[in-house]
Amino acid sequence: MYYNNISNDDDIEIIYWGNEEENNTVNSDKIKKHRKKKDDYDWKKEAMGFLKIIAIAVVIAFAINNLVIINAEVPSGSMEKTIKKHSRMVGFRLSYVFSKPKSGDIIIFKYPEDESQNFVKRVIATPKDVVEINNGVVYVNGKVINEPYVYYDDGTPDADGDFPKTKVPKGCYFVLGDNRNNSKDSRFWVTTHFVKESQILGKAIFSYYPSVYMLK
Repeated sequence: MYYNNISNDDDIEIIYWGNEEENNTVNSDKIKKHRKKKDDYDWKKEAMGFLKIIAIAVVIAFAINNLVIINAEVPSGSMEKTIKKHSRMVGFRLSYVFSKPKSGDIIIFKYPEDESQNFVKRVIATPKDVVEINNGVVYVNGKVINEPYVYYDDGTPDADGDFPKTKVPKGCYFVLGDNRNNSKDSRFWVTTHFVKESQILGKAIFSYYPSVYMLK
C-alpha cells in the first residue's frame, strides 16, 4: 500500500492499494466525483442572496424617502435669490415632529388649492399672529419684521402684493416667497390664505443641484 498527497486539494489523499496506479482507477474516480460535488457552485443560492440584498435596500430607500426626507424642486424663481430657479433640494420630514414651524423657516408643503402639487415658501406668520402687508412692508403683530432675504426682481415692491390685516387661524401658517414680486403665495390664493399644519411635509434643509448650499 502507498499513497500520494495532492497538494492542490486540501485534506484529500488518493490511496493506492497495490503496486500499480492503474489497478486503482475505481478508487481514484470516486474521490474525483466527491471532489466535484463538493466544489460545485450553487448559483441559485447566490442569486437568492443577491436578490434579498436588493429587496432590503429598496425597502430602506423607500422608508427613508417617505418617512425621513423629501426631495423637492423649485421650478420658478419665486424663492430667488435664496433658492435658484430649477434648484433641487432635500427637506427633513421629521423637523416638526417635536416642534412647530417658526417664522423664517423655509417649508415644503402641499399647495392648499391643489394638493397634488408641492410648494416651497418661507413662513412669515404663525398661528394667532396678526399679519399685514402695506406698500411691501410686512407687519406681524403690529411690528415691521426684518427680512434680509427679500428680493424684488424689478427693484421695488409691487402694490398688488399688499395684504389686509388678518389673524392667522389656529393650526395654520402664512407663507411668502422671497422674490416678492414673482411669487404665488398666501397673498394670492383664492380658497384660503394659509397653509394648514397637516399640509406641511417638512423643512427645506439644503440644495444639492445645480449647486450645493444650505438654506436659511
